[in-house]
Amino acid sequence: MTLRVQILKDKFNSSLGLPFKELLPTSVIEQAISELNIRYYRRLFDPIVTLWAFLSQVLDTDKSCQNPVSKIIAYLAGVGVEIPSTDTSAYCQARSRLPETLLQKLFRETGENLEEKVTTEYLWCGRNVKVIDGSTVSMPDTAENQKAYPQPSSQKPGCGFPIAKVGVIFSLATGAAIALCIDVMNTHDIKLARQLYQFLNPLDILLGDRAFCAYTDLIAIKKINCDAVFRKHQARKTSMRKGKIVGDCDKLVTWYKPKICPKGLSLDEFDILPPSITVREIYYYIVIPGFRTKRVSLITTLLDKVTYSTLDIVGLYDQRWDVELNLRHLKTTLGMDVLRCKTPSMVRKEIYVYLLAYNLLRSLMWSAATTYGTPALRLSLQGTRHHLNNFIPQLLAAASTKRLQIYRTLLKVIVHKTVSDRPGRSEPRVRKRRPKAYPLMTKPRHELRKQLQTA
Repeated sequence: MTLRVQILKDKFNSSLGLPFKELLPTSVIEQAISELNIRYYRRLFDPIVTLWAFLSQVLDTDKSCQNPVSKIIAYLAGVGVEIPSTDTSAYCQARSRLPETLLQKLFRETGENLEEKVTTEYLWCGRNVKVIDGSTVSMPDTAENQKAYPQPSSQKPGCGFPIAKVGVIFSLATGAAIALCIDVMNTHDIKLARQLYQFLNPLDILLGDRAFCAYTDLIAIKKINCDAVFRKHQARKTSMRKGKIVGDCDKLVTWYKPKICPKGLSLDEFDILPPSITVREIYYYIVIPGFRTKRVSLITTLLDKVTYSTLDIVGLYDQRWDVELNLRHLKTTLGMDVLRCKTPSMVRKEIYVYLLAYNLLRSLMWSAATTYGTPALRLSLQGTRHHLNNFIPQLLAAASTKRLQIYRTLLKVIVHKTVSDRPGRSEPRVRKRRPKAYPLMTKPRHELRKQLQTA
């Protein structure tokens, strides 16, 4: 057993460990296991082998559990040792034994370690910018998943899928995911955000859309020595006659404490809020044909017009769209949109592994970009994943002396696949490809089967 485990560790270190050597080598995983005081039996699927297999599973287009088990059998068959059973039960049980705290810790450490590589030239006005947004993911329709993450109330029982709401903070410089929280679908974005403020570092700037623009949250962000740039919430009316004008379409306004305690706050938290806060309001118009939004009002706690000019802040908010692309990479490119695990605890683990894999790809893109002088955010994440998966067999087959050369070639080909920056692009929100002409499910499947049998 020990020999087989060591063989697998060496194989995974050669295939995945080398590209991600700076963020997730075996030593980092072992240190996290030690710090969390995780104890385990010496078996084929120990935490390290299981984690590497889990990562290879989410990075591949085939998400089945059979795929990583087949890879492990192939690795062991290649060196002539006893191969395990082709049954996926042992691997699935090993995944369930992986502590969620271990995956959380590794995910956060990869994001933080990648952030440490950001130099001054990649900062905005000398400060680090984090972007926040929320999204949803669906999962198999099991009783446990439905209980933890209920389907939309508008759908009949048995006709929908459980859905979880996720809130994520991304780094604007690297694109890496920094923090995550998971809740039920009908949770408001702002409630998720209040769980994520603790992961901001002093002097960070938080960038978000209008859902996060609330008096309480601006106070909370300033309290931790950070700043915010949000689009103004639609419920707040704009008045050009109020406020101190500091520039064209730029003024300082005073917001006063709400008269009624907002939802989500206790009376004690509401009572200690200051009576007012001064914010900066910037408004501008969008004249690009086809754009749905014609006027944008921004609210920020960056009051110094000399250090943070009007155009700088407008340009910064324009980059908020990157968070939508990051979420699309997670859900569409990597396939996190539809999860496969059948219990709530495994669903959360699966989400953390997806984010860990996403951060590792971002680290590979960052290494390639800084090595060859290309903007990291202009590189294709899908292309990076394709190159990585195609280079893995070569990394496995190569001798240790040649492996580093192959890794450098991998970095070189990654920068060949760039994504064009097309600001101001607008497309109609329509679908050309017609879906199949089947009706939507309006009754549970067992009722529909019975209906077919009696017809």
